[in-house]
Amino acid sequence: MDKIFRVDMSALNSTVEPVPSAWAALGGRALTSAIVAQEVPPTCHALGANNKLVFAPGMLSGTTAVNSGRLSAGAKSPLTGTIKESNAGGTAAQVLARLGVKALIIEGIPKGDGWYGLLVNKTGVRIVEEKELIGKGNFAVIEALEQRLGKTGVLTIGPAGEMKMLSANISVRDADGKLRSHGRGGLGAVMGSKRIKYIALDGADAPAVPLADPGKFTAAARTFAKAIMNHPGTGQGLPTYGTAEMVNIVNAAGGLPTRNFLHGKYEHNEKISGETLRETIIERGGNPSHGCQAGCIIKCSQVFLDKKGKYVTSGMEYETIEILGANAMIGDLDVIAEADHLMDDIGIDSIETSVAIGVAMDGGVLPFGDGQGVLRLLREELRPGTPLGRTIGSGAGNVGKLYGVTRVPVVKNQAIPAYDPRAIKGIGITYATSTMGADHTAGYAVATNLMGVGGGIVDPLKKDGQVELSRHLQIATVMLDSVGLCLFIGFPSADDPTCVPAIVDMLNARFGLELTPEWFGGLGVTTLKTERAFNQAAGFTNEHDRLPEFFREPLAPSGAVWDFTGEEIDQFWNF
Repeated sequence: MDKIFRVDMSALNSTVEPVPSAWAALGGRALTSAIVAQEVPPTCHALGANNKLVFAPGMLSGTTAVNSGRLSAGAKSPLTGTIKESNAGGTAAQVLARLGVKALIIEGIPKGDGWYGLLVNKTGVRIVEEKELIGKGNFAVIEALEQRLGKTGVLTIGPAGEMKMLSANISVRDADGKLRSHGRGGLGAVMGSKRIKYIALDGADAPAVPLADPGKFTAAARTFAKAIMNHPGTGQGLPTYGTAEMVNIVNAAGGLPTRNFLHGKYEHNEKISGETLRETIIERGGNPSHGCQAGCIIKCSQVFLDKKGKYVTSGMEYETIEILGANAMIGDLDVIAEADHLMDDIGIDSIETSVAIGVAMDGGVLPFGDGQGVLRLLREELRPGTPLGRTIGSGAGNVGKLYGVTRVPVVKNQAIPAYDPRAIKGIGITYATSTMGADHTAGYAVATNLMGVGGGIVDPLKKDGQVELSRHLQIATVMLDSVGLCLFIGFPSADDPTCVPAIVDMLNARFGLELTPEWFGGLGVTTLKTERAFNQAAGFTNEHDRLPEFFREPLAPSGAVWDFTGEEIDQFWNF
């Protein structure tokens, strides 16, 4: 039977609880948001004792369904002040699901200055004091825990989380002993506030996830996998070039943020393109097509080696490549890869930090294009937590305030990722209305605006249809996040009529239910409304669903502008 593991860091004890009936049909994001909304006071200090950190595997995690190993983490965000859910691949979701853990809820703050680790197995959670690993980077933590405990699932924070930097992330051990990240919103700072350095998940002797109807599940899982492999995006484009395939596509559309969102095209785009990335990886003997979780068949990740064939990083995403490559004007994949490695080890969100670096460059901290300066900044300022390092680690919004920069690309204080909303208006609506601050993954309108996913292109330069598109995609994304599926399942879900019914069939066969696609959509609507209600109680209004005013300025070279009125944006919530 599924259960709730609850850890009280104030009392340094843990309990095992039954799953309340209201949470029984939830998982992933739907569950983390429901728990945070129910148990966290919206006006509490995000780094105080009243905030809670919640982990929940998706509803299909731990099964043989492909690409189903995403783990959701939720809390009140210290970066935005809103509710937050972040999800990651790696090994943790499958282990928690096999342990029968519906959710792991961490609350309270311990007395004194001690640090702790959590050891999770099928019987519950043991809290142990930790001294040796404090101050260590994430890679050293993973290695040390493997020596102590064997190859176990691990969630860990780096020095940024220990220092409670607002951009700190939570890293997840992947199957190769490397890292994936709960990146956005500063959840690593929440874990650090509770003085938890790591969570080790022992899946030894854990049984297979039970299936109410194994035959029906297997048939639906095959249909689902076929839909993924038959789609040109998930079956061809992403496995070949990874998410970096978007560099040339977005540059051609004039929406590639360059020089801190001053321009929409980068003259050296080929140096950082997915095509160049693939060629470089193959030439050096790396892996251009790699899964971030067991059972991944899309394999949009990669393993990047340096010129001597030494491992540097894996899973270098388009957003990090673009924001450092074009937005900071560093046209060098080796520098970007090293920066990605350093940010992984420090435990800091690579999107927020990279955008913050672009704002800092605009403020005169570094020249644009100074790749070696960025590496020094990460090693000598961010990692030890100097005043400048803590400023960068507190996000783009805070950097802009301290250095008097007016072009600061944030919504609800969270950095806008690597798509300029003036040239791709659908993603601009997502940035404005997302319950969690600017987040391209909340409703990835780029796929429809530029690639025709979902039945045809919605013109990225026109306002027509963008609000409806973003609403539809945000609802659908909640559904995927709750089931534990990769974001890119949205591609075949939009284009292949067999995909969503197969997902629903797998859920029914897993739990012995009779859910419908309509129920599935309702889950997305309910969760978005729950998240918005939390934010409203925390003091957020429609006026926070706006893009920065500099987006009213024409974007070179196209001259595109952000021209939505507040009233038009507010139509998003009419459902």
